[in-house]
Amino acid sequence: MSGAILLAAGGTGGHLVPADALCTELMRRGHAITLVTDARGTRFPGLFNGVDTRVIPAATLSGANPLRWISSLATILRGRKEAARLIREKAVRAVVGFGGYPALPALLAGRSAHVPTLVHEQNAVLGRVNRFLGPRVSAVALSYRDTGRVPASARTRHVGNPVRAEVLEAREQPFHAPSPDQPFRLLVVGGSQGARILSDFVPAALAGLDDAHRRRLIVTHQARPEDLARADEAYRASGIRAECHAYMVDLPARMAAAHLLIARAGASTMAELTAMGRPAILIPFAAATDDHQAANARSFVEARAGFALREEEAQPHRLAALVEGFMDSPEALVASAAAARALGKPDAAQALADLVEAEMAAAPRAGA
Repeated sequence: MSGAILLAAGGTGGHLVPADALCTELMRRGHAITLVTDARGTRFPGLFNGVDTRVIPAATLSGANPLRWISSLATILRGRKEAARLIREKAVRAVVGFGGYPALPALLAGRSAHVPTLVHEQNAVLGRVNRFLGPRVSAVALSYRDTGRVPASARTRHVGNPVRAEVLEAREQPFHAPSPDQPFRLLVVGGSQGARILSDFVPAALAGLDDAHRRRLIVTHQARPEDLARADEAYRASGIRAECHAYMVDLPARMAAAHLLIARAGASTMAELTAMGRPAILIPFAAATDDHQAANARSFVEARAGFALREEEAQPHRLAALVEGFMDSPEALVASAAAARALGKPDAAQALADLVEAEMAAAPRAGA
């Protein structure tokens, strides 16, 4: 097919993972792809392998310092100019943004070039960049049907949040809950960049379990590099079998093998939990913009797929009680896993690709 599709995403897992899933689906359909991101976005192993990747200038318009605003605006305009050059070079037919400030220059350039521009929102509250662009782009693709802070004039479509192929493969693996005398596999995930509170709070909570429950536990814990030794020592001190990692390339396989997760409520984590069908205890990040992680967790909890503890109410004894309840009730685990799976949108990548192709088909071709 002539012309490329430009994917623009901020350099975090929450933005890049769904962009990579869409990339895979569009390439399967014969489209050429170019990724635009920031320097962080080039450092995620296993994503966008072999895909043309460009880093362009970008900045966030935040804070109250007018000099910083002027500097940021100049950077965005420089990034827009570079993106416009790339759009001409690649004969780009559509620009798809996945949020984060590095997506803004490419989408602005796409609008100026009169090519279809779409944004995908991973969270249950529209992010700042997507909120600004919502009324100005061809379509806004939503992961949650009841996404908050969507401009009234935006053209929306509920597609779900695309996940990696390995996650979808795990969806077909049946969930088996252990009996109360069998080992219990617990996975602790703090998001693509770890979470310090989980490295302190979770080991302390699990240490409060009685000997019989602690002996059953097999914990895999993702933590920041600077927190690994502390978390590992805490588990060893309480006699809990545990391995701690800063990054897990095989995270989908570990999720599939887990009986229960303790996790943040980031967009990719929620999409993978529901696509795969795994129960979880969620601890939303309290400082997330617009409290979007609490919003992400709401439908999961309402469906009885698991529980959520806000950071301000996350006491070790409360988490210990929830973990113990799941360990003692295989029936509750199975029911929660089924509820999580029912929330999943395993066809999200295909639905988003369909939307991109529909917008391209509806747009006038250059020279037509």
